[in-house]
Amino acid sequence: MADGNKDYYDVLGVSKDASADEIKKAYRKLSKKYHPDINKEPGAEQKFKDVNEAFEVLSDDQKRAQYDQFGSADPNAGFGGGGFSQGDFGGFGGNGGGFEDIFSSFFGGGQRQQSASQPRQGEDLQYSMELKFEEAIFGKKTTIKYSREAICKTCDGSGAKPGTSPVTCSKCHGTGTIQVTQNTPLGRMVRQQVCDVCNGTGKEIKEKCPTCGGTGHTAQQHEVKVTVPAGVEDGQQMRLQGQGEAGFNRGPYGDLYIVFRVKPSELYQRDGSEIYLDQSISFVQATMGDEIEVPTVHGDVKLKVPAGTQTGTNFRLKGKGAPHLRGNGNGDEHVKVTVTVPKKLNQKQKDALKEFAKASGEKPSGNGKNNFFDKFMN
Repeated sequence: MADGNKDYYDVLGVSKDASADEIKKAYRKLSKKYHPDINKEPGAEQKFKDVNEAFEVLSDDQKRAQYDQFGSADPNAGFGGGGFSQGDFGGFGGNGGGFEDIFSSFFGGGQRQQSASQPRQGEDLQYSMELKFEEAIFGKKTTIKYSREAICKTCDGSGAKPGTSPVTCSKCHGTGTIQVTQNTPLGRMVRQQVCDVCNGTGKEIKEKCPTCGGTGHTAQQHEVKVTVPAGVEDGQQMRLQGQGEAGFNRGPYGDLYIVFRVKPSELYQRDGSEIYLDQSISFVQATMGDEIEVPTVHGDVKLKVPAGTQTGTNFRLKGKGAPHLRGNGNGDEHVKVTVTVPKKLNQKQKDALKEFAKASGEKPSGNGKNNFFDKFMN
C-alpha cells in the first residue's frame, strides 16, 4: 500500500494543499503519459504504478489525512519512523486519546483493527479499450473478455469440499485473532494478531475443495457487454460495478475500470466536443468566392467561402462536432482554410495574371518577392 519512502505529492507533481480536482487532473495526465499500452520506455510501467498508488491515497480524504499526519496511509503506521513529537500523543489524560489508547494503537489493539473475518470487497481491475476516432465520437456496443478471480462454483466460495463445511478454528475459537505476548523495553506486552491457522476467517477447512484448493476462488475468463458512451475522450475511464475480482468472506466483487485509448484521426483534431479541420482552397476560390464541400464526422456539408477570403480564416459549422458527454447536443466543427498557390503556371495562366496585375496597378517583379501570390500567404 503506502510506501513511506515515496512523496505522493511529488509523484503527482502537486502541492500539499492541492484540491481534489487538481489531484484528479494530475492523475489523469500522468496515468495517460505512463500507461504501459502507450509508453514503452524503461521504467514507465513502474511510474504508472506509482501514480496509481499516489492517487489511491490522495483521492481518499481519510487516507490522505492519515498520510499527511504520519507519512503513510497504513492505519497501523502512525508511529513509524522519525521519532515521536508531543503532537503525536495528543495528551495523556482526559476524554479519549489517552495514554492507554496510544499503547493500544502501538501494540495492535484489537478494537482498532478491522476483523479479518468480515466480508471484504474484491480488488478493482483495469481494462484498456482501444477505440477508433469515430467510435469515440458516436459510441458503440461491444463485448470484452478478461481474466479475473471468481467465486468457485464447486464450493460456492466456502473453500470446503462439497458435502462438508468449514468448522470453527481450533486455535482462535472463531475470533480470527490470537493473543501474542511480546517482550518490550516497557515489560511484557500482549497484542493481538491475525490467526495463522485460519488467516483471520475464524473458520478452519478440514477437507478443501478440489477445484479451488480451499481458497474459494478460481481463475475465470469473464465476459461482459459494454456500452461505450458517445463523446468519450482519450484517457477517460468508465466504472462497471461488480465486474472486478471476487470478494473475500462472501464480500462483493470489486469494480472494473475501463480506460479508453482513442486513436488519432488523420483528418481531424479534437478538443472535447469541438472538432478542428484544415481545408485547402485555391486562390481563385478565395478571391472570387465559392461553395465547397467540407467533410465532418456527420457527413459532408456545404460551406460558403466569401470572395476575398484570406488564408487562416476560420469558419464554424454549428452542431457538427462531437456529442457533449454530459449534456445534450453536439459541439461545433471549426474549419480553417488555407489558400494554396500553384508552384507552376502555364503561359495562359501567366498572361491572365499579368493582365489582372496590370488592372490592379500591380507590377510583379517575377522574382518571388512581393508578388501577387504573396498576398494569399498572409
